Amino acid sequence: MRFADRRLAVLSLLAVVPAALLTSKTAVLGAVETLAADPLLFGGAVVLLYLFRPLVLWPTTLVAVAVGYGFGIALGFPVALAGAVLTSVPAFYAGRWVAAGWNCGVVARLATAGSRFFDATGDFRGVVAGRLAPVPADAVSAAAGMGNVRLRVLAGGVLLGELPWTMAAVVLGNSFHTISTAGLGGVGTRLGVITTLAAMVLLAGPAYEHLVESRRSVGNRSQ
Repeated sequence: MRFADRRLAVLSLLAVVPAALLTSKTAVLGAVETLAADPLLFGGAVVLLYLFRPLVLWPTTLVAVAVGYGFGIALGFPVALAGAVLTSVPAFYAGRWVAAGWNCGVVARLATAGSRFFDATGDFRGVVAGRLAPVPADAVSAAAGMGNVRLRVLAGGVLLGELPWTMAAVVLGNSFHTISTAGLGGVGTRLGVITTLAAMVLLAGPAYEHLVESRRSVGNRSQ
């Protein structure tokens, strides 16, 4: 790469974060696409995207598409999976901090709801089901923090729950000649149905137990 081209690529890299904060997903992915020819710069862009992804509430699969486009499947899959885990940590600790420091009103009710959910499902099962279901990843991570889930349990649950989403996104990104957010539409819908069913299967047992306990409690109170 010539010096002028490299300088332009560096400037593009430095523009990724402001672009993520101020412009559309398409514009940012276009900037990432221009860096794909330089592995070092592209790696830097991916790190920045994962670091700042929680601030703009982008889905992890969107960054995984870019990773698959630039790194391919063999390298892109572990990179994207690791990114999904690491980028869940800020929301997790934010949830824990909010629950500990603002334990009143709506926050207290949310923390209580999170604790009850993970008590009913089990910490690991709850995280896996939450990440399988097509709900915002940061909401699941924050709920885990509020529910006093351990960090290593969160990491393991994210790894397992994000497997199908990450693999689909990386394969999709690797197949693109041009990165496009539109390509996620059809695949995302079908995969969302499958992962939602998987989440429902995981939660069926705890839901049934909760229903039985609720009926038992009502029966005891009526006697």
